[in-house]
Amino acid sequence: MATTRSLQLVFNRIKSRGTVRCFGTATEGIASPAASSRHLIDLEHDYSAHNYHPVPVVFSHGKGSAIWDPEGKKYLDFLAAYSAVNQGHCHPKIMNALMEQAQNLTLSSRAFYNDKFPVFAEYLTKMFGYDMVLPMNTGAEGVETAIKLARKWGYEKKRIPKDQGIIVSCCGCFHGRTMAAISMSCDNDATSGFWPLLPGQLKVDFGDEASLKKLFEEKGEYIAGFLFEPIQGEAGVIIPPDGYLKSVRELCSNHNVLMIADEIQSGLARSGRMLACDWEGVRPDVVILGKALGGGVMPVSAVLADKDVMLCIQPGEHGSTFGGNPLASAVAIASLQVIQDEKLAQRSAEMGEELRGLLRKSQQQFPDVVMEVRGKGLFNAVELISKSLYPANAYDLCIKLKERGILAKPTHNATIRLTPPLSISLDEIREGAKAFHDVLECDLPKLVKEKLMETTPKAPELCHRCGRDLYGSS
Repeated sequence: MATTRSLQLVFNRIKSRGTVRCFGTATEGIASPAASSRHLIDLEHDYSAHNYHPVPVVFSHGKGSAIWDPEGKKYLDFLAAYSAVNQGHCHPKIMNALMEQAQNLTLSSRAFYNDKFPVFAEYLTKMFGYDMVLPMNTGAEGVETAIKLARKWGYEKKRIPKDQGIIVSCCGCFHGRTMAAISMSCDNDATSGFWPLLPGQLKVDFGDEASLKKLFEEKGEYIAGFLFEPIQGEAGVIIPPDGYLKSVRELCSNHNVLMIADEIQSGLARSGRMLACDWEGVRPDVVILGKALGGGVMPVSAVLADKDVMLCIQPGEHGSTFGGNPLASAVAIASLQVIQDEKLAQRSAEMGEELRGLLRKSQQQFPDVVMEVRGKGLFNAVELISKSLYPANAYDLCIKLKERGILAKPTHNATIRLTPPLSISLDEIREGAKAFHDVLECDLPKLVKEKLMETTPKAPELCHRCGRDLYGSS
């Protein structure tokens, strides 16, 4: 622990000095730790690409489910970095693992062995019951890896003719922002202007067993993998019908297609089970993990599969300089241990029931505004009736929630995700639910009146791929 204390002292000295060492001459206006929220937001707007539309709050300090801005105002985090902070912000066990490992070794690259990745590989594969792991960094890299692995397996093991391999995915899916991922997307913002999209992609409706069966019967000999989220996150926390995952498992087995579960957001206790696929007791051929695998500290992702699939990729065919680095491996082990030791899957299931119960009371009181409350564990969403909100939308309500000390983020036009850290307390759950109720009761009527004076009606935005209004933009 002496090395941990030494590193912490270094961190504290840097923080207390309030200065940044710069190389070059353009130092004027560089933000210090004392910079205001407004100044920091303006800096990001001026110097960063505008590829996000953030809720205007600046994170300066975090602990558990709580966040403080530079001015010292406290908020409850009901997004948890899209489930990357399942264990809570700056969990002490994960931070200790980070600091201890940072004193010894941070990076070797896979050109050499290191003494942490093999331990992580054994720990992770035994925890989930797979033969092997391929480590990467971000979730999107994990998805890319799974697609490449499925294609390689399809050509080598299934004997799909060259250049004819197909990956099937679901309408409404979200698998990242890389070219392969957006080539599966139904989100016009994700695809427009980035053509041509990657070939070899076919779509089915999520939860539609009959459509998947029909597609497999027609194209099965060319299909290498079916890539899906067991619970669709970005689409609005969409839960499939009971029995759907079992049907997918049976269809994939019957047609010799790899069942590939993207558990980047739904996995690692978020849904009330270690994997969302565990709700139906199914074992995918390939599992993709990310987000909470890094404990909210650093990006860590992993693809799990058995040897007959994983060993289709040979040395030199796929890799990552940082994938499997010792720092990430140490952090990931600690992150998984926290989930197990603190029984976060069980806690998620219990807290999720409480949260949905409170939200449904608000739905009963405001049935003309709240269409549906849905979720599993602490993976939840409230779908609103867009016509009742008009001309306001879910983003506007998230701003009002922020003003009441609750941080959430919309997905699409009329859905708000509520996915707090799994360590959240019962009192914090109740505080978040009360804030949501108060927004509907007190803020929404005023907001609608204000917006009516400045808004021009918009036509529905239809998906360029399937022609449907998937997300209630009308």
